[in-house]
Amino acid sequence: MKKPEVLIVGAGIAGPALAHWLSRNGYRPTVVEHARKLRSGGSAIVVKGPAIPVADRMGILPQLRGLATRNRSLTLLDPDGRRILQLPLTSDEAPTVEVTRADLSEVLHRSAQTEAEFIFDDTITALDQDGGGVDVTFRRSAPRRFDLVVGADGIHSTVRRLVFGPERQFASDLGLYGATVPLEPDAIEDPSEMTMLTVPNRMLVVHPSRTTPLAIFTFRAARPAPHDRKNTALHKQTVADAYADVRWRAPELVAAFLDHPAPFFDPLTTVRMPSWSRGRVVLLGDAAAATALLGDGSSMAMAGAYALAEELAAHPGDHARAFAAYESRLRREVGPRQRRVGLLSRLMVPRTRPGLAVRNAVGRAVGRTNRITSREAANR
Repeated sequence: MKKPEVLIVGAGIAGPALAHWLSRNGYRPTVVEHARKLRSGGSAIVVKGPAIPVADRMGILPQLRGLATRNRSLTLLDPDGRRILQLPLTSDEAPTVEVTRADLSEVLHRSAQTEAEFIFDDTITALDQDGGGVDVTFRRSAPRRFDLVVGADGIHSTVRRLVFGPERQFASDLGLYGATVPLEPDAIEDPSEMTMLTVPNRMLVVHPSRTTPLAIFTFRAARPAPHDRKNTALHKQTVADAYADVRWRAPELVAAFLDHPAPFFDPLTTVRMPSWSRGRVVLLGDAAAATALLGDGSSMAMAGAYALAEELAAHPGDHARAFAAYESRLRREVGPRQRRVGLLSRLMVPRTRPGLAVRNAVGRAVGRTNRITSREAANR
């Protein structure tokens, strides 16, 4: 019997994870990625919550632990760079693994590449579906027909645009921008410490990552401009303007951003859709339900990939029921997260000095709670 063929668009986190599970459930997955190879570098992400048992079932959890960043604490600074408090970032009560996005992507790719077909430096340009399948037109490759198509291609999803409509219908900016740039290894003193300075409307983080530290800028622009993803000069000017009066290491870190040929820059966005599927096409990960700032997009992508593959296996030959069951499962996880994101944005990047004082007070309370919990655990 012929195995159903599934095209997965996107080889970041959700795509390879889904390819792994589909190949084990009797499907033939093909993954297409517009980049020429897996992306290197990238911010650190935390594998946590529902992604931990998924990684364990995949057999990749030991690899991820071996690739974990060295970050163990978060130090908050006042506007002059003086330490306010230090918070531990690890807990035996809630097991997590912090890795770089690139390392996680590479591990997931290795887990799927022996069973799935990967096509790099290509993308889709048209989808035409009927009752029996989906005809796919590629930018480079010859047209092909698939039984199902999965859009795992992130916030700026091409699949979503082609099948559901333009991005502006579903994406909502939080009024914040996110930007990152890699730093030289000697840019940090303590490889186990993440350092955060916050002033009204702007946050600046130095993250030790694993091998390449990162500067992370999260801010509200005084004069937001229409976003052009390809206008690197505008991105650099926007960051420079936003941090012009910030002290501590801001001038040095902004200079690193300006000197880099292709730093990351994007508005922080949530994606909300009334439905994640249409016919034989379904969305996964950030393409379906991005939630900025919570730091668990990769974890939800892994959990979503597992749920989608499981529901397809549970409903053979009935993709409509499988898609509906998958969406119902994941919305229970995604919904509460998206409802919290507005409050979280105001807490993480306060608009005023009183708001910043509240944020720091919350941090101190969390720090005291964590210390008490750690002492209780040690005395058991």
